[in-house]
Amino acid sequence: MNLCIDQGNSRVKVALFTDEGKLLKSFIYKAFTSSDVERLFSLYPITESIVSSVVNIEPSVVNSLNRLSKRFVLFDHHTPIPIVNDYETPQTLGLDRLAAAVGAATLCPNKDVLIIDAGSAITYDVLTRDGHYHGGNIAPGIKVRLTSLHRLSKKLPNVEVDENVFIPLIGKNTHDAIAAGVVRGVAFEVRGYIRALQADEKEGENIEVYLTGGNAPFILNHVKEQMHHEKNLVLIGLNTILQYTQHP
Repeated sequence: MNLCIDQGNSRVKVALFTDEGKLLKSFIYKAFTSSDVERLFSLYPITESIVSSVVNIEPSVVNSLNRLSKRFVLFDHHTPIPIVNDYETPQTLGLDRLAAAVGAATLCPNKDVLIIDAGSAITYDVLTRDGHYHGGNIAPGIKVRLTSLHRLSKKLPNVEVDENVFIPLIGKNTHDAIAAGVVRGVAFEVRGYIRALQADEKEGENIEVYLTGGNAPFILNHVKEQMHHEKNLVLIGLNTILQYTQHP
């Protein structure tokens, strides 16, 4: 059994996979400690593990994974991957973005793919059917946009949005104007990337779109273009990388 850990800016996602690559269970932690590692290994027959992080990883977590696993991979920019990374500065590329691209290649091989990860930041990444990661763009996420409006202005309130609450196209009060401006603005941004790639890429009308990240429901509520929602895309990519490092 494989243990895959994706440590993001605001939460840690963890998943267990069979040796054949089937996802069995997934968990979300606000913080992930060596005690959590010990508990998972006591409950499940884990043999291999991989961890990826966009922030500093607790050394105790790494030590526990390394000690308890028969094979442990600390994912970094030197780890072998089953796609070609064409990014000009690979050492600055977020490992979550790279793992998501591998996840998309796993789920949708031999296809052009736009990967949208809607988290603290919203990233837009392009993988082509020949297995090349070409790069992408980084934009502020929904919470970052809301917080910035409040902090960088004199009078605008700090607005929070709920994925289950209807957000109008045009706000008729300041709260709704901010909520609509941010959430609907993100929706227009997503549509714009999809349509631009469809128009720009060779045979771009056939491009597949994979959506992941904690704010994916906001996009799903306001974007009608066809896309695949896979909340565990990064973890699926990490598991593929873990398997690939054994037989590259």
